[in-house]
Amino acid sequence: MKTILIKNARIVNEGTVNFGDLFIKNGRIDRIGSGLTDLATDIIIDADGKVAMPGMIDAHVHFRQPGLTHKGDITSESRAAVAGGITSYLEMPNTVPPTTTIDRLEEKYEIAARTSLANYAFYLGVTQSNLDEIRRLDPQRVGGVKMFMGASTGNMLVDEPKSIHRVFAEASTLLAVHCEDPTIIKKNEAAFRSRFGENVPMKNHPDIRSAEACYQSTALAVELAHRYGTRLHVLHLSTQDELSLFSDRPLSEKSITAETCAHYLFFDAGDYTKKGTFIKCNPAIKSWQDREALICAVKANRIDTIATDHAPHTLIEKENSYFNAPSGLPLAQHALVSLLELYHRGIFSLELIAEKTAHAPARIFQIEQRGFIREGYWADLVLVDLDRPWVVSDENIRSKCGWSPFDGYRFCSSIIATIVSGHPVWHSGKIDDGVKGRRLRFDR
Repeated sequence: MKTILIKNARIVNEGTVNFGDLFIKNGRIDRIGSGLTDLATDIIIDADGKVAMPGMIDAHVHFRQPGLTHKGDITSESRAAVAGGITSYLEMPNTVPPTTTIDRLEEKYEIAARTSLANYAFYLGVTQSNLDEIRRLDPQRVGGVKMFMGASTGNMLVDEPKSIHRVFAEASTLLAVHCEDPTIIKKNEAAFRSRFGENVPMKNHPDIRSAEACYQSTALAVELAHRYGTRLHVLHLSTQDELSLFSDRPLSEKSITAETCAHYLFFDAGDYTKKGTFIKCNPAIKSWQDREALICAVKANRIDTIATDHAPHTLIEKENSYFNAPSGLPLAQHALVSLLELYHRGIFSLELIAEKTAHAPARIFQIEQRGFIREGYWADLVLVDLDRPWVVSDENIRSKCGWSPFDGYRFCSSIIATIVSGHPVWHSGKIDDGVKGRRLRFDR
């Protein structure tokens, strides 16, 4: 691989911001220092004071392959990811067929090895009856197991108490859960159908996928994790109420951790009037009070990671009525720059963004030698120009679906370069797909 020198960078890493140079050799960070101009180098990138951060590790994406490739695939969505500063991702199992066996898991790894521009790992999905597959997992070769404790596709909803208890008791690796109580949601759906028929207003989405549905399911998951000593990671928190269930202790002292997603920190229920189904997702985006509480929880360490829950659907699908429009947003390309908006507003520091998008995911999932700017670690880096605004439009969207909930928004910051395992896959608005990402390994 070519050697790379990034000079004159504002390096954000492990709670500090320092000016310096980074020398990359054989895909890894070989030296960190200043004045490294005496090194023989194939590629020189003069950062000229721009920010160099560890690339985002997105532990929650849906890239739609196999079976749903009219919405997206590993090729297209990893292109969107690297354009947005994501260098590694963990992809969810609700594809067609669902990833609920080790054989299907390995088939996805084979696809990614050929086509993914970012580093990759996959979850094994939990069903009511595949506990034997979960027991067979090698924890060093899989991101974790994913359980839907709420509505899902196919046979991946796990709502039988006996099955839920067995998974919590016997999971041999990290258990990631989607928490929404399906009984409460069905009751709410029936009530709104009786009022509006099929034409439920989009503004009522957070009333149907309610805060109560989230809280009751999350409380059960946390209680079971305490009971069985499960390593639990609760996905996409969306409510103020759920925050009381999580600790603000240092991450090293936690066995139960929490994620929120970029869209819950950016949008609120007031945006349904303008955005409609284009911000329909599960759990629902809720009130501005919930959004502000989530932002505070990120800063206070009750929320440990920020992900995307990237889930593309076609424009035609999203233009349907409330019950017929699928839930999910394409967010990989725009999540990191949306978090940088909070930096520009004086809410998040750069150090905090690096912690929640790179350092903490690497620690929680025990990813080998990634997530930090350290000598000897893989060179997964993003170079950001904090003062280069741009507007989201159809012409610059990389996801296959071709639309974004941020359409027309003017971001303050631009992703200038993304380096994945030492390869500059995104630079100055162009993708170099000559080198593919690598399979993530886990130090468990």
